[in-house]
Amino acid sequence: MQERPNKTEEKKEELSLSKAAEYLLDECRMVLPGIQALFGFQLVAVFNSAFGEKLSPSEQRLHLLAIALVAIAVALIMTPAALHRQRGAYEVSDTFVRVSSRLLLWSMVPLALSISLDLYLVSRVITGTRLVSLFGVAMFALFCALWFLLPRTRGLQKAIGGRPTWHVEISFDCIDVGETKNASRAL
Repeated sequence: MQERPNKTEEKKEELSLSKAAEYLLDECRMVLPGIQALFGFQLVAVFNSAFGEKLSPSEQRLHLLAIALVAIAVALIMTPAALHRQRGAYEVSDTFVRVSSRLLLWSMVPLALSISLDLYLVSRVITGTRLVSLFGVAMFALFCALWFLLPRTRGLQKAIGGRPTWHVEISFDCIDVGETKNASRAL
């Protein structure tokens, strides 16, 4: 009979260096299309006739800052792939994983700022008041909470993720080439 893990224990699995690099590059690939789409929409907005009519010159500069921040995020998030190709496409080092992880994390700051600035500008155009700057500030706070605070706060993760109050275990016997193996799976 298999011993149940302690309810307070969290299951963890150590990743190989190659697997960690693979996951990291996949994460960069998943985020990049969304950032590129945002960048495209930001660029198109400038060529819309309402851009000059509805935004003051200082707000237009704020949008330019938001565009520049997205460009910075794109540069940061694409750097791990460039590093991997130029430093050794057939090898992975601990340094590569650490540097690339930091670049991915650093890309989130300008991205969060850019989205928050553009949320402010869109909210200002829709409502006609500058008090909506609170929306931009609230959005930035939300990004910071989810992207930086949540990953570092185990208590908050447990509060959000919760632990089931019930535990079901299913056991069955598998026959494999004359051997009997007991397989258990917790749900």
